[in-house]
Amino acid sequence: MNDIYTDIIGEGYPLVLVHGYFGSSNMWCNQKKTFSKHFKVITPSLPGYGESFKTKSLDNIKDMAKTIIKITKENNISKFHLMGHSMGGMIVQEIVKISPKIVDKLILFGTGSIGDIPGRFEPIDVSRERLKKDGVKSTANRIAKTWFVDGDKAKNFYLCEEAYQNVNQETGDCGLVAMKNWRGIENLKDINQETLIIWGNLDKAYNYEQVKTLNENIKNSRLEIINGCSHNAHLENIEEFNNLVLNFLGK
Repeated sequence: MNDIYTDIIGEGYPLVLVHGYFGSSNMWCNQKKTFSKHFKVITPSLPGYGESFKTKSLDNIKDMAKTIIKITKENNISKFHLMGHSMGGMIVQEIVKISPKIVDKLILFGTGSIGDIPGRFEPIDVSRERLKKDGVKSTANRIAKTWFVDGDKAKNFYLCEEAYQNVNQETGDCGLVAMKNWRGIENLKDINQETLIIWGNLDKAYNYEQVKTLNENIKNSRLEIINGCSHNAHLENIEEFNNLVLNFLGK
């Protein structure tokens, strides 16, 4: 656990950001810059990913959630706003389930309520097969291209390339297994936090049905759609994304 990288920047009320599959703490670089003017921003890299690539990866969402909770405790953070992207969106839903009282406002970005997502650009089992056959870099590159409207020509695609540079085969497979076996749909009715759901309308990983399900089942939620963006809207339309978050958090 000690090799888990956590970036903490800024002062004020804590805001924890949890990245997605093949992500890293640095995938939030454009958010850290802005949000740290108002909040103490905490961005861990999950075990096996990004800057935590030396740490043994986990193959279930619950353990990933417990890891984030442990990081907040180690940094004496007892209550915080929480945002998760993609697989990170599953992790934050699990955090709310395990420790509902520690989470203030919740942001679910480009995510859903089940891990084996119908309508994903390819089934998770296909990604696992391709990972085995093509290797981690080739698979990560192929998947990351679907996260941007402009694929690998996108201005911030390089952040994805940096994030998966040192990720190994085991971590790549563990993440897919974790997502495939996770189901949070039954727990949505128990989320009492004020919740913002953000989705790019050209997202190929999570279709509209996924965010609609979140919005219809979480009592105090609202859905904001960023047009012209794919899965990584926070790297494609940075200003609109950041403004949505800051407005929701009352800044």
